[in-house]
Amino acid sequence: MTNISFRPAQELDLPVIISMLADDKLGAKREDASLPVNPKYSAAFEAIDKDPNQYLAVVEQEEEIIGCLQLTFIPGLSRLGMWRGQIESVRIASSHRGSGLGSQMFEWAISECRKHGCELVQLTTDKARPDAFKFYEKFGFKASHEGMKLSLD
Repeated sequence: MTNISFRPAQELDLPVIISMLADDKLGAKREDASLPVNPKYSAAFEAIDKDPNQYLAVVEQEEEIIGCLQLTFIPGLSRLGMWRGQIESVRIASSHRGSGLGSQMFEWAISECRKHGCELVQLTTDKARPDAFKFYEKFGFKASHEGMKLSLD
């Protein structure tokens, strides 16, 4: 894809971002794309926006938001104080899936992690997304660890 740009998300972008998060089988069950925007999303956006180790990015083409992702830069003591980049909430507008945008987004995200001094980039993906596993492996990601989650709701 050509003519795309990355920028920090703004609060007014939330309806489009939430709509992309909700636009798949898993997201439809766990997101609320109704308007007005659920206040939980606004509170989360405010926390992300204030944190210098968070970067909620949108991808635009001709002023239309066509993708988003969140980067978290994580300091740690292990591995000699190594910083890690965490990639989450990756979504592409359904009209642009299969266009190569995902690859461009990951190249950009990995580059941003390098710029922030990260020596490792990590992500999680739902086991119900086998195509995502294949996509991430193309970039050299390896399923080296088992992740676990505990829902607190």
